[in-house]
Amino acid sequence: FALPFPSFAAASPLTKAIPKTGEKIPVVGMGSWLTFGVGGDVSAREVRVQVLKAFFEAGGGMIDSSPMYGSSEDVIGYCLARIKDTKTLFSATKVWTPMQWYGVQQMQASQDLWGRGRFDLIQVHNLWSWEAHLETLLQMKAEGRVRYIGVTTSHGRRHVELEKIMASAPIDFVQFTYNVHDRAAERRLLPLAAERRLAVIINRPFRGGGLFRLFERDPLPPWAADIDCANWAQFFLKFIVSHPAVTCTIPATSRVDHMVENMGASRGRLPDPKIRKRMLRYLDTL
Repeated sequence: FALPFPSFAAASPLTKAIPKTGEKIPVVGMGSWLTFGVGGDVSAREVRVQVLKAFFEAGGGMIDSSPMYGSSEDVIGYCLARIKDTKTLFSATKVWTPMQWYGVQQMQASQDLWGRGRFDLIQVHNLWSWEAHLETLLQMKAEGRVRYIGVTTSHGRRHVELEKIMASAPIDFVQFTYNVHDRAAERRLLPLAAERRLAVIINRPFRGGGLFRLFERDPLPPWAADIDCANWAQFFLKFIVSHPAVTCTIPATSRVDHMVENMGASRGRLPDPKIRKRMLRYLDTL
C-alpha cells in the first residue's frame, strides 16, 4: 500500500554534496539493522519490498547494511530484484571481521547478495581491524571496484580513535551517532569532518526508537510547520540533516507508513541555526 506525501512531495528530495567529489545524495537514506534481517520469511520479505518501493518512490538514495546484520543483505538483494526503478540507489555496506583475508571474501559475498555490481561505498564496521581493511579498500578503490571508502562507529563509542583516523586516513566517508539527545559529535567529530572534507553519515537518528518513547505523547510545537515537519520523525531527522557537516542520515524501519514519514524529512524547508536551537529548547521543556 502507499500513503500520500505532503504537497511538496513532487519536488526533488533535498540533497547534499559528498565533499571529496561534489556528487549529491539525498539527505535521508535508509538503515537496515534489525529491520531487514527477516531470513527466509517470504511474507516478511514482501513487506520489505513495499518498504523499499516507498523509499525509491520518494527519491531515496543511500541504503546502508552490513554482514553483521544477519540476513539483511540477502533480503535487500531480494527486494532490489523486485523493484523496477532503483536508479537513485547509493549502495553502502561494511566489512566486519578481524581477518583481512576473510574481509576480501566477505565483501565479495555482499556484492553477490545485493546483486548490484560494485558498491558505491564500503566502510569498516565499528573500526574493526581498520588498518588492514583500509589497505584492501584503498586497493579496491584504485582498481575501480568501489567508489568511496570509510569507517564507522555507533552508540557514541571510540570517538578518540575515530578522530585520529579522520585526521590522517585517506577516507571519503565517516559514520557515527548523532541526534537531538546524543550531541557529543558536535564538539569534535562534526567540525573535524568539515575540516577534512569527509562526508558524514548519521546512524541511530531516533536512538533506536527511544526518542519516540520519550516524546510521542507530547505535541509538536506549532512552529514545526515553518520547517515542514508534520510528525516527530521529521522533526528529529531535520535537526540532524540541517547541520552543515552532515551529509545524510539512515533511519531504519520495517513499516511503509514510517518510511513515508521518514522520507518527508527530505522535502521542504530545513531549520536554520536559530531554529535548531529553538528545537532543542522546546524538547528541554517536555
